[in-house]
Amino acid sequence: MNRLIVTFTMLIILGFAALSAQTEQISPDLLNQVQASVEMDNYTRAMQNAVSNNDVKALARDREVLTDIDHHFAHKIPVSTITNQKVSGRCWLFTALNVLRTKVVEKYNLKEFEFSQNYLFFWDQLEKANLFLESVIASREKNIDDREVQWLFQNPIGDGGVWTMMPSLVVKYGVVPKEIMPESYNSENTRMMNRLTCRKLRAQGMQIRQWHSDGKSEKFIRKQKPDMLPEIYRLLVISLGTPPTEFTWRYIDKNDSLIVGKNYTPQQFYAEVVAVPLADYVMLMDDPSKKYYQLYEIKYDRNCIESPNWTFINLPVTDIKEFAKQSILADEPMYFSCDVGKQLDKETGVLATNLFDYEAVLGVSFDMTKEQRILSYESGSTHGMTLVGLDTSATGSVTKWLLENSWGEDAGHKGFLTMTDAWFDEYMFRLVVFKTFLSPEVLEVLKQKPILLPPWDRMF
Repeated sequence: MNRLIVTFTMLIILGFAALSAQTEQISPDLLNQVQASVEMDNYTRAMQNAVSNNDVKALARDREVLTDIDHHFAHKIPVSTITNQKVSGRCWLFTALNVLRTKVVEKYNLKEFEFSQNYLFFWDQLEKANLFLESVIASREKNIDDREVQWLFQNPIGDGGVWTMMPSLVVKYGVVPKEIMPESYNSENTRMMNRLTCRKLRAQGMQIRQWHSDGKSEKFIRKQKPDMLPEIYRLLVISLGTPPTEFTWRYIDKNDSLIVGKNYTPQQFYAEVVAVPLADYVMLMDDPSKKYYQLYEIKYDRNCIESPNWTFINLPVTDIKEFAKQSILADEPMYFSCDVGKQLDKETGVLATNLFDYEAVLGVSFDMTKEQRILSYESGSTHGMTLVGLDTSATGSVTKWLLENSWGEDAGHKGFLTMTDAWFDEYMFRLVVFKTFLSPEVLEVLKQKPILLPPWDRMF
């Protein structure tokens, strides 16, 4: 036993010796070199006093950049009301429905209109729960430490999503006006409900794996699964309310006249009132870390088990901006997602690449390309909004863009964010465009067999 301990100790020492031969620790000499690199001159001392006692973002805000950007636009698609997702990750759902509601407002001459996000969120959560259970059944033979199995149990369900999840729900469950199924506390504050739903799904997932370990057949497991979904449904009904099966639509038009419509099921309401061809929208992506003019899909990036994964065409941002311009000039709003936290001034509602000059304050460069930011997880799509406007220079080139947000009227500039064209280049990731505005070359990409990406891809 003593000989084994000595041998093990020697291996550890040799390992550290090999490591030290290849790496450099922070030695006294290196520490002195690092410390000497910072000269405590008057500027550095002033910045130390300023930053250590204040919010560095407030100190780095460039007033000249801010005052050079106004909120006027040469072309703006009319927006009836600003929505508010509150404390939830449902920006994708708000944004997708805001794209559709423009059609309803125009078609029925409405003063204002909003879809029930809570209604589709209910079905989104139930479908995602079923997708998780099905995925656990499909992967039951894999080791619990398999990367895909780990990912499934780390992400059994969530309130986030992308555009393509909305059509899957709408075609299956229809839509209803907001007043028919208004928000609940838990739809506006999703964290606790999500935590409890995850807990229940993980327990159900482990039960499925236990049945498999005990030698139960897939037929047996599938016979038990219908007894699992009712518990999730109960949790959703108590937290969000009961989805309506039929309703009467009453609305006020722009002439302040009360119009009483007929009775609808949610599916009938979509087919007759909305009637937007959802299959004609295409998701575009600018991810310079992947090959352009290529079709991709991400595994498990959907909500309904029978629906296809989220599929997108990867294109250079210059192409995407041209399609966006054509769409706005035709009064067609678009689903837009981006890394909203980068260079955002929330108070004024401005997104500009050089709005916060951290280098000037800290004396440290933060330069990275868009590709480097993606590959290093420094940047990725974090928020969805509706692209509804653009402004141009005297020569006709686009200088800035307008985004309808879902943070309420008090956020940004009356609920909107103004984005410079340069910011669009750096931090835009996804745009959903109607097929009419895409070039023949891009439409040809849709005929490709998509490259399947794993669920832990950076763009999930």
